[in-house]
Amino acid sequence: MKKGIHPNYGPARVICACGATFETGSTKKELRVEVCSKCHPFFTGQRQSVVERRGRAERFRKKYGL
Repeated sequence: MKKGIHPNYGPARVICACGATFETGSTKKELRVEVCSKCHPFFTGQRQSVVERRGRAERFRKKYGL
């Protein structure tokens, strides 16, 4: 690998819309996600529509600055 052309890789904090946080590695310091393993229906057994509604609400808030 050539030196000086690759971004710095280090610890990153991941923040989910449900409020869960965890550490991982990335070239960014902070990542914001809508769905994580604590709230994803595959892992929790919830129906998909609950997650879809949550995403719609987040998009509405972002669109209208609430």
